[in-house]
Amino acid sequence: MLRHEFEPGKLVAGLFLIAAGVVYAGDAGGLWETPWFAIVPLVVGGLCLAGATAVVARGMRRRGGAEGR
Repeated sequence: MLRHEFEPGKLVAGLFLIAAGVVYAGDAGGLWETPWFAIVPLVVGGLCLAGATAVVARGMRRRGGAEGR
């Protein structure tokens, strides 16, 4: 039994923020050079995609609950 509902928007946001951390860690470790502004599109794009994913998931949940009535 699940303790809470699955929230794909939070999963997408977390994956993009982890990716941003990996980019900065690689830069700090000397594996590659990352310009300071390169992280902005990654984070903003990930948050926008997470928001869109959350809206779609909410719409699917509402739709599924309404059909069962």
